[in-house]
Parts: sequence; structure tokens; C-alpha cells
Amino acid sequence: MKRILVTGGAGFLGSHLCDRLLKEGHEVISVDNYFTGSRSNVVHLLENPYFELIRHDVTVPYYAEIDEIYNLACPASPIHYQFNPIKTIKTSVMGAINMLGLAKRVKAKIFQASTSEVYGDPDVHPQPESYWGNVNPIGDRACYNEGKRCAETIFMNYHIQNGVNIRIARIFNTYGPRMDPNDGRVVSNFIIQALQGRDITIFGDGSQTRSFQYVDDLIEGMIRVMEAPDHINSPINLGNPDEFTILDLAKKILEMTGSKSELTYYPLPSDDPMQRKPDITLAQKELKWRPEVSLEKGLTETIEYFKKLLKV
Repeated sequence: MKRILVTGGAGFLGSHLCDRLLKEGHEVISVDNYFTGSRSNVVHLLENPYFELIRHDVTVPYYAEIDEIYNLACPASPIHYQFNPIKTIKTSVMGAINMLGLAKRVKAKIFQASTSEVYGDPDVHPQPESYWGNVNPIGDRACYNEGKRCAETIFMNYHIQNGVNIRIARIFNTYGPRMDPNDGRVVSNFIIQALQGRDITIFGDGSQTRSFQYVDDLIEGMIRVMEAPDHINSPINLGNPDEFTILDLAKKILEMTGSKSELTYYPLPSDDPMQRKPDITLAQKELKWRPEVSLEKGLTETIEYFKKLLKV
């Protein structure tokens, strides 16, 4: 049994990770300030004697005796991370510094949840880990993009200078049950609009592409990154290489929900990437990992979750 700290543990991804770690027999401490996380995501775990839930902001140092850290704390949707951009970048940078300081003190292995946003609006397609990105450092999305890029830099330098055992995963679009219905992400937006019979809002002409991975596939990938040999300390992509246009996704959700919603089009937000697709060659080689859940199967589970949540 390991004692594992999960920051952002009451969030969409964090709560699924807590589930998995507890099922594997570990003791889990979930730290969350509930800016985007919710106790409802982990309420089913509160009676587990090996689960501890703590309200804490990672911009403030935290002290515990632990074996591993998964650093997931940070708002991840544009609506949330642009609401308070200074807080977003402080969470990414100061949170990384505080968690790395803890890892250094107790000699814990530490995982950083980075993002495909470090690639910005990419000039290279698909995006391999060797690509340095095309990011606007003063744009609307910079608080998140540059915050995560800086966090990767901090992680790598703690490893080089202090010997901290690090892992970095660049996470591509992920969806599934427990997504926040108000976070503005495309999958949850489209499903909720379809279920409620509202217009489906598409930004741009819908030709921009994304790759969507189901949450269970991501959690498996994260566990494999953490358990990989110690030489795997550089960033590694975790995403689904199947690529869909936003318009394709909207039509798929309309079909699966049987909705009569109409498509409406709005101007594309600034710095919104036109293409996003991971090169997962490294993950396949080093982790023996690739996504297994099809978009249709994953959407079925997610639609059922939102039906129960919305009581429709």
C-alpha cells in the first residue's frame, strides 16, 4: 500500500484517479479548493477508511508524509481558467513549486498533469513530444498554456538539479462522466444542449479538429506513466489519435441523443487551435498504451450520465 496525494482530487479527472488508486489498494489523500472540483464527485468515497478529503489550495504549501503525488490541480476549461487568469497561472506555477518541494523533502515520485495546450495552435500535425509549440504568450489562453509550459520547466529543473523523480503527461481532450456541465467544453456543451433541445453552438465553421479520449483510457495511461521506468521523465502524450471535426462531433451527438436541436455558428475565439491530434508513438513504445474506448461507446456513457444529472 502506498500513500498517494492527488491534488485536484475532487475534479473530473482527479475523482476518477482516486477511484482507481483506492481500487488498487492504496491510501489516497485528495486535496482540492473546490474552484472547479466538487465534493459530489468523491462523496461515494467518504466512507472508505483509506480515503481522506482535504480542502486546500496548492498555491499554499502543504505538508504530508506520502509516497507519490499526482499534481492535477488547475482549472482546465477556457471558461474557468479565463475567469481569474492570475489565479490560474499561480495555480500552475506556485502549485508545481509547492508540490515539488514536498516531493523533494519526502523523496516522493511526482506526476504533473500537463496539457496538449502547450502546443498552442500547432504548425506540426500530429503533435509529437519533440514539437515546441506555437503559443501566444499574451493571448486569452496564455494563463493556462504558459502556466503549464512553465510548470513543465520547473518539473524538469527539479529533476536535473535536485534529483526529484518526475513524470509529465501532456493530456489531450478528455471526456466522460463527472464533467462539469458548466465548464464550456465541447463534449459537455453539445450533449447538454442536445438533451435540452437548445441550439448547438459551434464556434467557427466547425472544421477545426480535435481528438477525444474517454476518461478510463486516460486514467490507465496516467497510472502507466507513473509506473514507467525512471528514465521516462520527459513529457509523454496521452490522447486518442482518432481525429474528428467539431461539426462531426455535433452531428454524432445529435444522432445519438435523437435531438432536434439546430446548429448555430459563432465567431471563433482568439487563439483557438485549428488542429489537435496527438502522436502517441512514445506512449505505445514505452508504456504499451493506446486508447481502447471508441468515441461512440464513450459518448454513450457520457450521455447517460448527463441524462441522470439533468433528469431528462
